[in-house]
Amino acid sequence: MTSSSKTPVWLAALLNRRMLICIITGFSSGLPLYLLLNLLPAWLKTEGLSLKLIGAFALIQFPYTWKFLWSPLLDRYALPLMGRRRGWMLLTQVLLLAAIAALGQLSPANQIGLVLGLTGLIAFLSATQDIVLDAFRRELLPEIELGLGNAIHVNAYKIAGLVPGSISLILADHLPWGTVFLITALFMLPGVAMSLLAGEPKASSATPRTLRDAVIEPFHEFFNRHGVRSALLVLLFILLYKLGDSLCTSLATPFYLDMGFTKTQIGLVAKNAGLWPSVIGGLLGGLWMLKLGINRALWIFGVLQWIAILGFAWLAWLGPAEADAARLAVLAIVIGVEAAGVGLGTTAFVAWMARTTHPAYTATQLALFTSLMAVPRTFVNASAGWLVEGGKLPLGSFGEFSFGGIGWFNFFMLCTALAVPGMLLLFKVAPWNEAPKEIP
Repeated sequence: MTSSSKTPVWLAALLNRRMLICIITGFSSGLPLYLLLNLLPAWLKTEGLSLKLIGAFALIQFPYTWKFLWSPLLDRYALPLMGRRRGWMLLTQVLLLAAIAALGQLSPANQIGLVLGLTGLIAFLSATQDIVLDAFRRELLPEIELGLGNAIHVNAYKIAGLVPGSISLILADHLPWGTVFLITALFMLPGVAMSLLAGEPKASSATPRTLRDAVIEPFHEFFNRHGVRSALLVLLFILLYKLGDSLCTSLATPFYLDMGFTKTQIGLVAKNAGLWPSVIGGLLGGLWMLKLGINRALWIFGVLQWIAILGFAWLAWLGPAEADAARLAVLAIVIGVEAAGVGLGTTAFVAWMARTTHPAYTATQLALFTSLMAVPRTFVNASAGWLVEGGKLPLGSFGEFSFGGIGWFNFFMLCTALAVPGMLLLFKVAPWNEAPKEIP
């Protein structure tokens, strides 16, 4: 018996350089997004902005939903010296570091326009980095390592949330916001180092000869392979599978503050209680998928993710109270269960999207899929603050529509209901007993 046959497949996959690279790609990808999702709302709230305005800031994340429009440029053109993937990786990471550091020097109360513009730039650079990191990872990993490699990437993505969602919040109780954003920006340095030191992966296909080939062929191949009706169902599933969870967590930090927790308590309890269940859930999910298969993992992990959303409704039902030891324990349980469910669901979902791409059109097809995945986070989540606390919606010459707000409990029950349609689509896009078709 050879030595390779004695080593379990999952252990051999874990112990290689490619998995280390997946850790860094996930961390670099997650840091700017979690800054926009967690640190930015906390900063704006402490500076006196309303929940409706904070919720509307989700709209600056629109580049995540439209990145497929410029992804062909990253497939077609390479920057000098460092190759098609690494050159774009380095450029976006350096610019992100500078933009995040500069953001903290602004005043939301007096410079809201500049804050809006700079956060929009961070979202654009982050979305562009995601395009090239996804393509880099897809070309780096052999087929057998796709599930585990993407699980590790997603876990590192979650770990990155510990910086703006925990460390930075704790620092904000003791340091000026400008210093907090500068320290946060420096966590982009591991990605910069990886871009400089990692080798350029062997491309699965030649660089598109023309920009037209880079733009048209990825979409033509996708619709031709699935057929128009099935392809549209696949795209609808990508849009809906994470809808409930995404809306549920869109105002998580302001929700914790409204429930009576301090920024330090949120940093120490909520974020750390969510981190390790998410990491453990994601890693176990990646290993479990080797046995379950991606289709069945989408079913099982999706149900767990859906149930976990109800934990937020429970905390909202309990209502605001002084954060004693018992209350902090409730918060830790709710966040831990939700994070584990989301970690499992995201692991299966990202692996499924990577498997669905054609190796010849990695960057553009993955950009299309992840753009659709980001639509709820960008556009639907912008309504979260309005749904919770109500407000007035101008209707031009028809006057205005007043809405009283449904409150936190009903908001989270709505999120639970919105998670159902994506699960129902699994009957069509990922049947329980159907083996995935080989991509020619």
